[in-house]
Amino acid sequence: MPTPWNVQIAAGFGAILVLTGALALVLPASASPMSNAVPYDLFHIAFGLVGPGCGLARRRALARAFNGGLGASDLYQAVANLAGWWPTALFRYRLADDVMHGALGLAPVAVALRADRPDPSSGVS
Repeated sequence: MPTPWNVQIAAGFGAILVLTGALALVLPASASPMSNAVPYDLFHIAFGLVGPGCGLARRRALARAFNGGLGASDLYQAVANLAGWWPTALFRYRLADDVMHGALGLAPVAVALRADRPDPSSGVS
């Protein structure tokens, strides 16, 4: 049986979050186009570890929840920075953060909402 889309996306995006958080911790602020705030980097690592966990568990519903939460969180962060809402001051967002959060927020939400749904016409659930 092929690996469900939600599981693949959760594992992939989770790994990217861990990688970006870890790199940001070791790169100097001048070398990063993104926020270089330690709480932001730790958030990426902590939340990112959940994604590969969903992939290893191969639980479709868990992966769907992760993808929906990840996408919603990304979209919120893009809007929060533009509106000056929490956690803008704590995470010290930059323009690259807004672009990344807006663009990458849509994909996991779309996958969570549309992928891996049973086809109602097939009679299989």
